[in-house]
Amino acid sequence: MNAMESYAAEADCRALVLQAADAVDRADANAFAALFVADGTLVRPDGSLLQGRAAIAAAYAARDPDRLTQHLVSNQLVTLQPDGAAALVRSKVLLWSGRHSAPLTPQGRAADALSQVGEFVDAMEFSAEGWRIRRREAHFVLFRREV
Repeated sequence: MNAMESYAAEADCRALVLQAADAVDRADANAFAALFVADGTLVRPDGSLLQGRAAIAAAYAARDPDRLTQHLVSNQLVTLQPDGAAALVRSKVLLWSGRHSAPLTPQGRAADALSQVGEFVDAMEFSAEGWRIRRREAHFVLFRREV
């Protein structure tokens, strides 16, 4: 893998993490699940394990439709395997949430009192569909609750 191929693979992996956050924030469970390999796994912050696209899509489709989330993703560190067919991506995540039913103001909707900082640790692989998530481990590191 030459330098240009390596840069392109890293950019694709970073974009995949952002696409996943965007799909969750748009409440598009099927689009989110499609970013995983068919038998991919997702370990949620509560430790529950979702196995396969169907389970991932079903769990995210079952979320409260009034829940509004915004995942702010940063500090993405991509480590490519030498063969260029797999990668590990660690991302920091700031999660804000609220309610779609909250009044819309010029400043947006009021956020919940709880904000959380966490991480996504994504094992990715290159497949016929392009880069996909093989395993995501999501966990929280810090939180702040306003009183």
